[in-house]
Amino acid sequence: MLRVTEHIQIADWELVETFSRSQGPGGQNVNKVETAVELRFEAERSPHLTSAVKARLKRLAGRRWTLDGAIVIRAEETRSQARNREMARERLAELIRAALVAPKRRIATRPTLASQRRRVAAKQARGSVKATRSKVEDTDE
Repeated sequence: MLRVTEHIQIADWELVETFSRSQGPGGQNVNKVETAVELRFEAERSPHLTSAVKARLKRLAGRRWTLDGAIVIRAEETRSQARNREMARERLAELIRAALVAPKRRIATRPTLASQRRRVAAKQARGSVKATRSKVEDTDE
């Protein structure tokens, strides 16, 4: 049982953990011990998440979201399998917590009259600066 919030808990049947050998340097430990963890969460079939949360979770997961609606998280940072399991589960919980937060609706606003006037004044000042750069005409003739 993975506790995401006090109201949302992910059941064990929704999580599948597979272990493999880690990549990169590490000597004999990397070559013989399966410490890397691949955590798979069947998000699309989860009864604990609403459809809006699932849609936000799909957008947040990005490449970690598979075609069959699962999230795959891989953890292989440490030499300990137990620690990698904890890290993968915590990453999943953080991802779900981020998806639970609904984005604020943007309220359309208009620029104030004073800001419009400041903008026009700044454009006029810039235009006058550029006008002074032009060639000077002879008035002696």
